[in-house]
Amino acid sequence: MLFTCRKLSALLAGLLLSSTVWAGKLAIVIDDFGYRPKEENQILNMPQAISVAVLPNSTHGKAMAIKAHQMGHEVLIHLPMAPLSKQPLEKDTLRPDMSSAEIERIIREAVNDVPHAVGLNNHMGSAMTSNLFGMQKVMQSLAKYNLYFLDSMTIGSSQSLRAAQGTGVKVIKRRVFLDDSQNEAEIRKQFTRAVKLAQRDGSAIAIGHPHPSTVRVLQQMLPSLPADVTLVRPSQLLNEPQRVNPAPLPKESSPPVSKPRNPFKPAGVCPNPHALKAMPDITGVEILAESVANSEAMRYLQQRMIPR
Repeated sequence: MLFTCRKLSALLAGLLLSSTVWAGKLAIVIDDFGYRPKEENQILNMPQAISVAVLPNSTHGKAMAIKAHQMGHEVLIHLPMAPLSKQPLEKDTLRPDMSSAEIERIIREAVNDVPHAVGLNNHMGSAMTSNLFGMQKVMQSLAKYNLYFLDSMTIGSSQSLRAAQGTGVKVIKRRVFLDDSQNEAEIRKQFTRAVKLAQRDGSAIAIGHPHPSTVRVLQQMLPSLPADVTLVRPSQLLNEPQRVNPAPLPKESSPPVSKPRNPFKPAGVCPNPHALKAMPDITGVEILAESVANSEAMRYLQQRMIPR
């Protein structure tokens, strides 16, 4: 059955209007799983696309990794890596001066401690991820386990992408930290920023932690996610182009401040008899459809569809 010109043009108009729906992909990863079962269970009751990163040597890490997988969440290993700052290091923290064999041992044990993991991201790690030679040893080990690497970007000079070259390990990068501050207003602000980055750049990855304030904000804001943004797992972004636009997001315009009315002057408004009436949305769709129907491209398609 042949489409009429008007039906086809209406279809094209509908596609044009819906082309932005689900355009933005937002991945949310909650780090530091394994120590706070109460908040972590609240995270697991959120949409399955929310992913979790489990600390290998944590008290409840293995149990939470198994439970997260059973409930449909993607699991990552949250592996400690050496920071630039001087602070106590956790057990089996990766350091740049470690041998390939030592790094391989730590990653192998982490894979055993965190069942069902499909990726790995760094806990701290500014000293490790900024060291090319050290990260090359990490990537060579990850390649043996078919794990992707989510760079938490704790330092801007991370060498993860360069280190992964030739290993087959896929690298994706965090764009937003949700809860550097545990103030709920600040967390909401960062969540909104992650959404806008996903809308503008096509995708964004946000990392948070199982703090009570973060849990509350996610419970409040996830149900009202904009229609043009969809939650995804980090692994769904491995083959997506990573468009990182350094330009700042536009600031939200503040509502205009009305000046106080002068009580000694009448507050009248002169109506404009020639003012244009607002055009209903449906009229706009009809105009768009008519424009498509009368275009050269549509006439060409119509001619091609006539049976010969």
